[in-house]
Amino acid sequence: MKSIDYFKLSFLFLLISACSSDSNNTNTNNLNNFTTDLCTNISGPTAAYYDNAHGRAIPLSQIPTIANPGQQFIHSQYPALGFTMPQGYSGFETQIGLGVDVVRNDGLTIWRYVPGLTSLSQVNILDIVASEVALLRQRYNYNGQIGVTCTQNFTQPQGNFIASLSSRVLDFAGIRAVISINSYFEPSLGSTFAAVTVASGPANEFDNLVMDVFLPIHWQLLIIDNSVRDSDLDGTPDTQDNFPFDPQRQ
Repeated sequence: MKSIDYFKLSFLFLLISACSSDSNNTNTNNLNNFTTDLCTNISGPTAAYYDNAHGRAIPLSQIPTIANPGQQFIHSQYPALGFTMPQGYSGFETQIGLGVDVVRNDGLTIWRYVPGLTSLSQVNILDIVASEVALLRQRYNYNGQIGVTCTQNFTQPQGNFIASLSSRVLDFAGIRAVISINSYFEPSLGSTFAAVTVASGPANEFDNLVMDVFLPIHWQLLIIDNSVRDSDLDGTPDTQDNFPFDPQRQ
């Protein structure tokens, strides 16, 4: 459980560092013109989401929220992993790493978060990437070539750990996927801990999915102050919710 908590905090740190506002941006959460120096092949919300995956601040003028709240997901073995999904989505527990797969009813959009993968050996982060790519192939029943639109790989010492990050933007068969993996090898224990986030969906919808699904789910996982708390996990912050403890009403 310690490794799960560790990655939960690491994930929250990345998200908290990305929550910011831009006083020059008069449009509410308008990321249409966003660009990133991490990859010149993408722009708009996709580029912002990719920056966010690397712990960078993105110019949000308000907390991203779900416009059409649906079912609530709470992991039975890890209750800290809980949030409200948009209508038309379902959540499925993953027991390895105690994570979740959020899947749109048509099966074409998937948000996957596995915060606590653990191995009692040193694992190359690229092997984890390969496993997630193989899972994408399986889920979309695709055996052809996958285009690598963006890629980043970093490894550096971090305290007692060797920290690695690997990310990808992939395009194939009309599907776009963003993969972000953080791994930590602890030499004295000889163990690897990893956290995986994957967001995939139709390429022609991806920017909208970032704004309406992926970012709002991310932000529900934040542990932040009461001014932006969502007590009933309905996707609406308490400050904007007339019924902050009733998930059926806002």
